[in-house]
Amino acid sequence: MEMKFDRLVERNFLTPEAFEQIKKESEDSGRHPEELLLERGIPKHEILLCLSGYYNIPFVEFDEGVAASYFLTLRLDMEQLKQALWFPQSVREKRAEVIAYRPHDPGVIDAVKKTLEVEHIDFSVALPSDLIRIIEHNFDANPNFPCSGGRTPLARVRTSLAYRRSTFAHYRTLFAKGRTGLAFIRTGLSFIVISLLFLRIFGIGIWTVIEAILFGAGIVSLYDGVKWYLPSRRIAGKPLDSSRTRASWGSCVLEETTTGSGQPGFRRSLFVQDSPELRAGWENLSPVMRRRFLASDRTDMAEERTSLAGHRTKLAKGRTGLAFTRTGIAFIGLGIGLIRSFHPSSWTILDVSLILAGLLMSAEGFYWYFSGRQAGVESFKSVLDAVNRETIWDLVFPLRHNRTGPRKDKTCPPVNASHLPGIWATTGLALERTVLADRRCVMARLRSVMAVARTGLAFVRTGMSITSVGAGLMVYFGAASAGWTVFNVVLVVAGLALIVDGYYWIIPAERLRAQYPYCYGDMEITVPDYGRPAREWGTVVFNHNEE
Repeated sequence: MEMKFDRLVERNFLTPEAFEQIKKESEDSGRHPEELLLERGIPKHEILLCLSGYYNIPFVEFDEGVAASYFLTLRLDMEQLKQALWFPQSVREKRAEVIAYRPHDPGVIDAVKKTLEVEHIDFSVALPSDLIRIIEHNFDANPNFPCSGGRTPLARVRTSLAYRRSTFAHYRTLFAKGRTGLAFIRTGLSFIVISLLFLRIFGIGIWTVIEAILFGAGIVSLYDGVKWYLPSRRIAGKPLDSSRTRASWGSCVLEETTTGSGQPGFRRSLFVQDSPELRAGWENLSPVMRRRFLASDRTDMAEERTSLAGHRTKLAKGRTGLAFTRTGIAFIGLGIGLIRSFHPSSWTILDVSLILAGLLMSAEGFYWYFSGRQAGVESFKSVLDAVNRETIWDLVFPLRHNRTGPRKDKTCPPVNASHLPGIWATTGLALERTVLADRRCVMARLRSVMAVARTGLAFVRTGMSITSVGAGLMVYFGAASAGWTVFNVVLVVAGLALIVDGYYWIIPAERLRAQYPYCYGDMEITVPDYGRPAREWGTVVFNHNEE
């Protein structure tokens, strides 16, 4: 060490006593002497000249232009390079250009030759702090971030999240087909019951042809409905993971993991030291460093959209169950009405069959209902949590977007009808993509809120069906029988409870829905043209009435 930094003593940057003190402090603390010299105000170029003269090789400082090929970095481990403090700039014909802190260290030389499979090495020297930044930059990570914080690993995570959203969309499609199938089933069973009721009243005669046509149409509709419904029933028991981690705005990284079932899962990395301070200095970050943070933001937003898609899928499952319940209740009421209207006969078997079929359908529907109800609670809570968190507007455009006035309580979304839901003050494509991702999150929250409202309406429809059956039986048959009267009253009360539960969901969902600008008539989006001044950028208007 004495020979390495003699230049600093000779040029009066250090006294011999101060030099000895730095040497002792370095040995005691384990810190690099270069760090201690920089802390004492020694010019960086003087330290680099000392290293360059000592090793007789050129020095290198950190610059975003100091980069290796992407395919070369695939063969390397970032953490190992940061520990060993060397980095290859290029490899060709058994020869490598390498930046190192200890270029004469035999261990470093052996590691370079073994890792890169080369015979000759052309070294440059760099300070440890610069070398670590060079390594992190080439692995596309901001200072102190793990490899998973690079844009390519984050893109892989977003791809996995997109695949999960596609799976959820496939499930929702099957559930929608299932509800359509249930409509076919209800129609088919109605035709069958009507045809058998005609046969029961009029017997075999002139109406037999019509009865046969109705019965045949009912069988075809019933078969088609069951064929549509069964695929949705097969996925009813599949686990739907709508969980999410807590967004960190770059203080930790969303990483992909493999669960015990072999399916991809997601977790957060450990807190990255000094990351909030780095983010707070946004105006001083280079464009590359900003894009890394924005890539992390987009990944957080993709996770939120995936979680909301999972909640909407559970709600779709619950609505399908409620559709089955309504069908079952209708058949229970029809069977009871027929039993009480006609004297016992061989037709009573049909009446009892209707009641039993209705009970099975209602039980099946309520089996789906409870998980759907829990999903509604989680979905609405997730949306409220989202609108209370900071957004990209708070972090990047605090002067254009601040939460003042009526939004101090943060119960409203970070946009309202007076804002253009377009692109505000974009400074590059990465920021534009992040802004658009934020808009997709806003729309995903809106879709989730509307899904909650639709599910609430399904509760109301189901409650109305149950109440109508109970009230209809009571009005038609009166209250002569105490047992049937109690049964009718139970149906009415149960139906009214479902109606109240439905409106408990609908009212707050509609209140929140009305606060989003996407629920207003027109939506104007700025279309950037980077070849022209911003004031000349065009806009496109989308109207909700347009096809």
